[in-house]
Amino acid sequence: MATSEFWQNASTAPSSSTGISERAVAGRHRTARGSTTLWMLLDALTVIGAVVVAVATEFHSNPVNGAKGFWHGTLIHGESVGILSALLIGFIASLILISRSLHLYAPIRMTSHLHEQRLSFQASLTSTLLLMGALYLIRGEAVPRTVVIMTVCLVTVTLGLRRALFRAMLYRRFESGMNTRNVIIVGTGAEAHALRHHLQSIRQLGFVFKGFVYVPGTDDIASEASQADGEILGALDSLFDYARKHFVDEIFFTSACERGVLKNVLEQARANGIDLRVVPDLYDGFAWNNDIEYIGQFPTIPLHRGDVPEVELIFKRVVDVALSLLALVLLSPVLFAIAIAVKLDSPGPVFYLSERIGKKARIFKCVKFRTMVRDADRRRSAIMHMNEREGILFKISHDPRVTRVGAFLRKYSLDELPQFFNVLTGTMSVVGPRPPIASEVRQYQLSHLRRLDVTPGITGLWQVQARQDPSFDSYISLDVAYIENWSVWLDLKIILRTIGVVFAGTGS
Repeated sequence: MATSEFWQNASTAPSSSTGISERAVAGRHRTARGSTTLWMLLDALTVIGAVVVAVATEFHSNPVNGAKGFWHGTLIHGESVGILSALLIGFIASLILISRSLHLYAPIRMTSHLHEQRLSFQASLTSTLLLMGALYLIRGEAVPRTVVIMTVCLVTVTLGLRRALFRAMLYRRFESGMNTRNVIIVGTGAEAHALRHHLQSIRQLGFVFKGFVYVPGTDDIASEASQADGEILGALDSLFDYARKHFVDEIFFTSACERGVLKNVLEQARANGIDLRVVPDLYDGFAWNNDIEYIGQFPTIPLHRGDVPEVELIFKRVVDVALSLLALVLLSPVLFAIAIAVKLDSPGPVFYLSERIGKKARIFKCVKFRTMVRDADRRRSAIMHMNEREGILFKISHDPRVTRVGAFLRKYSLDELPQFFNVLTGTMSVVGPRPPIASEVRQYQLSHLRRLDVTPGITGLWQVQARQDPSFDSYISLDVAYIENWSVWLDLKIILRTIGVVFAGTGS
């Protein structure tokens, strides 16, 4: 789903608070090695699984009995436990080390599908040759050659298939606007437009172009502005304001500027956790120790990479899916009963689909049980004077638009149960900042946009700690505190506290 059109025309108030705390940036760096560790672990488990299947097939038994027979009959009686263990560990270690040297644990957007498959086959083949050489040197006759051959074949096929499936899944998410990376290009010359075309034409990259930023005194803004068709955001001195407004993940420099200016941009990129890349020819000597990385066929030098806690985010997604499926299955009778009650209580649909603003300002349909009369949205302007919240937020304790059943559902937060369907589709999480409506986001200052950096949730820190607090500043500060201190354990604590809040009936 594309970024909302309202956002492109919204007049966001300026603010100087656009940075991210050092603690948050440190957290990203601390978990940078997490995704590599995860892929290494998956490779090791793949090898172990292949060995189990090969042994079971060799002994014509199920995996458990086959493994037991092989362990007792071949290894213990043959006194080959140490030899096979060393061979297995050596094969896993060599596969991981070779895969790492071939950059197979790098983000897949850096390589094409065929190139990745070729490297995967190369890693498996090289590890197999090392294994065969070890078997020859130690004269390991006790290890059946059919088991070895079947193991390496299964490992080779499984690794290639796993990477292909993961890539296909990621491509589908790219097409739906998820897991993409927003990009700003500094410069308006031929290199900038070539890079933009390159990023948009290669599907695997997953980049979303947000606009050009020109360097005063370097870029010919007068002539290039017409060519860019209004997509020039502004000058370099406001680069990180634009980055904040457009939820930018990566900045590409294609325009030459003074080294001091680039150094200042690099420092701000580090503070904001944004990736920064430059075209090699423009800044020769600026980053002697940095390798050239190809974005598709376009060479770039990464000066800074804002790391993301990928392992924790994957685990968070797994927990979201598991909890959502469990909740929808266990609560299906309750959902059915509520649907009947809503339908009988007042005319109108059972569900209310509200347009909300999610991660990186993407619009999605938030599903809830209808708790108000059918024309509630049209009647909102007439009761704005009754608002009990401060600033942007809108809330009335005894809203005249709420139905009898709706009041009960709101008190115990039962109207939000259908949002588990949003969690399943990935537009929401179980825990996260509440998704705002478009009219609220239009009034945000740049510092408020921090809460849109993550996937919104059904419950969050604000809901369990300050639900009745009318202050918008408190609302924002708690959401930012959650984002900057996020961990899996914090999510679990919030979920447990949410159960108590629901049974206390503090909703309205």
